[in-house]
Amino acid sequence: RRLLPLFLGLFQGALLLFFALFVTYEKPSAQAEDANLVANKVYSTFPFFQDIQVMLVVGLGLLLTFLPRYGLSALTHNFLLLNFSMQWALVLQGLLHHFHHGQVQLDLHKVLISEFAAVTVLISVGAVLGRISPCQLLIMAICEIPVYLASEWVIINTLGVLDVGGTITIHVFACYFGLGVSKALFRAGQQPLHPKETPTPRSDVMSLVGMLILWVFWPSFVAVLCQPGDAQHRAILNTLLAMSASAITTMVASSLLDRDGKLSPGHLQNGSLAGGVVIGAVADMAMPPVAALTLGSLSALACVLGFRFLTPLLGRKLSLLDQCGIHNLHGLPGILGAAASAVAILAASKDTSGSPFSQLSPTGGNASEVEGGQWGDRMASGQALCQAAGLAVAIGTSLLAGLLTGAGLRLPCLAQPPERLCFDDSLYFKIQDQAENPGPDSTTEEGALALKE
Repeated sequence: RRLLPLFLGLFQGALLLFFALFVTYEKPSAQAEDANLVANKVYSTFPFFQDIQVMLVVGLGLLLTFLPRYGLSALTHNFLLLNFSMQWALVLQGLLHHFHHGQVQLDLHKVLISEFAAVTVLISVGAVLGRISPCQLLIMAICEIPVYLASEWVIINTLGVLDVGGTITIHVFACYFGLGVSKALFRAGQQPLHPKETPTPRSDVMSLVGMLILWVFWPSFVAVLCQPGDAQHRAILNTLLAMSASAITTMVASSLLDRDGKLSPGHLQNGSLAGGVVIGAVADMAMPPVAALTLGSLSALACVLGFRFLTPLLGRKLSLLDQCGIHNLHGLPGILGAAASAVAILAASKDTSGSPFSQLSPTGGNASEVEGGQWGDRMASGQALCQAAGLAVAIGTSLLAGLLTGAGLRLPCLAQPPERLCFDDSLYFKIQDQAENPGPDSTTEEGALALKE
């Protein structure tokens, strides 16, 4: 009753103090050229930023409403976590990377990077959706954001991994952090199928609307950090092709797996987005369009087969709970995307037809130096190994941190909901219909009894 408002109030108060003392905006330049440069950067970035906001607030929130009695909680907690995690990431990034002369200068790019950090939390929560309290969600965000920032810095700055769309740094990391939390938080064999888990036609429709919103705006998520011009144009085209292929392949695979040839809403809600996950690591690379279509199809196939065969297998063998199937949507396509990036780099070094390998190389060597030469082959092999090392760092770091975080979330003071009240809005919201028409079997009465216990 009191823990959530107290926790959020203290957090927001501390943030207000931090901003008052240390955060400021960049001083406007007196030179017209600099002012025009800043204006062009804002005008080119803000449309992408708005698209990403719609994705995270509306699209992802609706995608999580497939649980019929947990829609209010899914939308609200997603919205809360986005704002909480973004502010927390702003503070940490400011202290670690942008603290100069006692001040942190805030701009749109820093807010965008903080929202990318928040995305990892929103993805990870999918593994335990509906089974943990808002206070546990906030503690999970507090633990995940610093680990993500450290992991992303090692992967991008130390190893030099190429991952413009966050396939490795965001999707793979978030997936295995969430699975680690789930494994540590819920004991083996403790969680049978809950009676409130089964989606209804109405909840499936809402979730499909969320998928469609994510599908439409996903190219902005992948392309926003690309260099304006050819690289950004290529990233948008590759993302569109990959997601189109994943949508069609999802329907094919889902229909073939059903004895009556019917489509599964769960497959459509997830498999159609797998192309956006897999393409992030190679979106701005010089590769033929057929490669993007192929990756989109393979990622959708992996996602659908994962739901059909791998998730039940992991549940039986490892007692692993994955409520939203984040391993199928983010983990498997993410690993496929990392492998594809290594293959694309090796293929580019072999291409003697003028392929701009410099666009793939973090060292910025020109094409004539690497084109078909032995030094270029060694350089490409090294970069491919860096891609594999980045994948290993993302999986290893996130799993370990997730297991430790999940163990901490089992503290009784964090108010984990009782099993019979999981996936139920009535524990957190005033439901008007129930308040006006209470019945002997109403969830409100159940809630009162469970909370007394």
